[in-house]
Amino acid sequence: MAPTPVSLQRLHLIATGGSIMHNLALALHRRGAQVTGSDDEIFEPAKSRLAAAGLLPAQEGWFPEKVTAELDAVIVGMHARADNPELLRAQELGLRVYSFPEFIYEASKNKQRVVIGGSHGKTSITSLILHVLRFHGRTFDYAVGAQLEGFDLMVQLSEDAPIIIIEGDEYLASPLDRRPKFHLYQHHIGVISGISWDHINVFPTEEEYREQFRIFAEMTPKAGVLIYDRDDEQVQLVTVPTSHEVKYIGYGPHDNKVRQGKTILITKKDEEVPIQVFGDHNLRNISAAKEVCKQLGIKGKDFYEALATFKGAARRLELVREGPSSVVYKDFAHAPSKLKATATAFKKQFPKRRLVACLELHTFSSLNPAFLPQYAHTFDAPDVAVVYFNPQVLEHKRLPALPPEAVQAAFQRPDLRVFTDSKALADFLRQQQWADSNLLMMSSGTFDGLDLTHIAAEVTG
Repeated sequence: MAPTPVSLQRLHLIATGGSIMHNLALALHRRGAQVTGSDDEIFEPAKSRLAAAGLLPAQEGWFPEKVTAELDAVIVGMHARADNPELLRAQELGLRVYSFPEFIYEASKNKQRVVIGGSHGKTSITSLILHVLRFHGRTFDYAVGAQLEGFDLMVQLSEDAPIIIIEGDEYLASPLDRRPKFHLYQHHIGVISGISWDHINVFPTEEEYREQFRIFAEMTPKAGVLIYDRDDEQVQLVTVPTSHEVKYIGYGPHDNKVRQGKTILITKKDEEVPIQVFGDHNLRNISAAKEVCKQLGIKGKDFYEALATFKGAARRLELVREGPSSVVYKDFAHAPSKLKATATAFKKQFPKRRLVACLELHTFSSLNPAFLPQYAHTFDAPDVAVVYFNPQVLEHKRLPALPPEAVQAAFQRPDLRVFTDSKALADFLRQQQWADSNLLMMSSGTFDGLDLTHIAAEVTG
């Protein structure tokens, strides 16, 4: 019988500096495996975390001599190229080569696999589930795309955990495997939180993108469960019940009310549960997580008990600083649907306060002129709407120059402010009147090193 991945002892990771890949390296090292790795660029916090574990490569770059016949397997990250010299060496030696999702699947073949898919909300739903399971002392493995409070790693693999909770990204598995990651996990319980066209560089049409979720839905096995947002029009197109042997569960936003800027859930027994997150999208995420936890044997009252202490996933509508008459939040939102949901939720939560919201265009899709029209009217909720992008990022991604007026036209908001210099953006924010005003910063990047902590201190007084 071939050894399972968690029992393999000599492993080499190609593109080990990636967010999820360096966490996998640390998780395997913690299990006692001999782990090496390479990458051509390693940034913080991966660099410090790998260094602390003795796993930081001595030099950045690719070194085929690291790949030897003594290795049990090689794991390749998506950011490596198909002609990567270490990957070519592994193929030449006939070594087992896994993509990240292949490795996770092989390591969890004997576990109940819960896979959370969707264009938005999947990190938050996964985080909610992990928080509830941990709160109640359940044994589980996981792979999630964000650093979570109370979890020092984003990946855990063990021999004894009966279940694994996986955030199911729809992006490609590896340079050798062009299938979406979430197709490889072979879920028993699947979630589709919402579908909003993304990754235009891989799925050039909305139909092609949606098709990946239809495939995921139809992969739900006999006696499996598919949990989905019943109000999302795109989701409705792919979750039409096709098998009487699959359990289909639709969900909507949890019943709630807002009192003095705080959201309170209303249970079926008319009990009130104050929570620390807000917005329609988070109320939907809570409903999805509750349905998953129910399938895993967590009762409603136990779910709510744990939920009351949930602070949210890192960088997902995360509180930076709070003052007497203002708050500053940051959010990972960048896709049009995420942008609209977050900005609208924020304005609804604090209706009497002026909202200044800033979005950084940072991903390939968001900076692509062909995709920009998807942002039309998604940024209407803020009182002051600001878009920032760095022209050098366009050059790096080999995209054409993007005139600020083209961005303004795409968003269909004449008063939209567009900045291409982070210092000018910082000056603009400092000039605002912040009494009874809130600041929301949204990006998958860092606004080119903008000191948000310092700005937040000025905003909140």
